[in-house]
Amino acid sequence: MIARASVIKTVMLIFVIELSGPSALAQKPKKVSSLKNVELCNGSDRVLPEARIDGCTAFIDAGEGTANGFAVAHNNRGNAYSAKTDYERAISDLVEATRLNPDYAKAFNNLGVAYLRKGAHDLALVAFGEALKLNPNYGAAFANRAAAYLKRNAYDRATQDYDEAIRLDPNLEAVWSGRCWARAVLGALRAALEDCDRALESGSNNAATYDSRALINLKMGQFSAAIDDYNFALRFAPKLAHALYGRGVARLKLGDRAGGDSDISAARRIDAGIGEDFARYGVPSND
Repeated sequence: MIARASVIKTVMLIFVIELSGPSALAQKPKKVSSLKNVELCNGSDRVLPEARIDGCTAFIDAGEGTANGFAVAHNNRGNAYSAKTDYERAISDLVEATRLNPDYAKAFNNLGVAYLRKGAHDLALVAFGEALKLNPNYGAAFANRAAAYLKRNAYDRATQDYDEAIRLDPNLEAVWSGRCWARAVLGALRAALEDCDRALESGSNNAATYDSRALINLKMGQFSAAIDDYNFALRFAPKLAHALYGRGVARLKLGDRAGGDSDISAARRIDAGIGEDFARYGVPSND
């Protein structure tokens, strides 16, 4: 089932996780095999998660590093488990990383991402808050906390965090699209439209960005433009209930009763509560 919530999770809100570089594993291995484990554990996203897990596990089991080095290894292994959607193991490792190094802002940020992906939104907010206490200029943590606030429908708080994320790092992925959505729901339509256009200009061509801009056009009474954007969104995600429902509303507004009813019925088969979502956004279907 693909509804707006799943698109927020997988398309628009691309959570920012961070590995620590090779220098963070303070121990200089004497053996070639140990050096290889460190390289794998510190591997970039091009290294398969299984290889990163194996490298970090070997480093941890060897017991020859410093406390900070082990914290980094648990952080990196936690990220690898998160990439495999094994959130229980990811959270266990990331909690251990923060225990070993309570000043490790990256680990708190990554812990928040794992909690958020698991659906533990309140715990995610706490973890991102800890990361920001340690580093008040942490743009990625602001962006990730904004994503958590969106999950709680706290659009004002999400907008504030997106403001900070954009001020600190305007090139972070998905921040413009995320703020566009929050502003669209709040009714700051002109500002939201500027954010969505900025996201699309920067190459954020995905279902959620077009879906957000479509909602803006719908609320502005630009029904043909809304349909165009919903069509683009549905090319990326054909089962996106939010786009089907919004397109149905726009079609009804233009007098296309058959098309509108068909879209709205299809959306409700995917997400029975989609009408309540749109009412909360200030867009009743009038069907």
